[in-house]
Amino acid sequence: MKNNVSNSNNKIFSKFLDKSDSHNQVKSTNINVLLNRVKTKQKIEYQKKVYFSAAASAGLVIFGFLIF
Repeated sequence: MKNNVSNSNNKIFSKFLDKSDSHNQVKSTNINVLLNRVKTKQKIEYQKKVYFSAAASAGLVIFGFLIF
């Protein structure tokens, strides 16, 4: 039983104790993917601003008709 516990502990902690060269590997990212992500986020933000402006304008118009 003690052997099984030590084996399971070794398996659990092995990923933290592993000192291989995986930290020295070069990571690369595709710049086009990043640029496309930025463009889509900007487009979504613009749409949100337009919808908010339209809703605020409609609210003001409705409020104006109710008051006057």
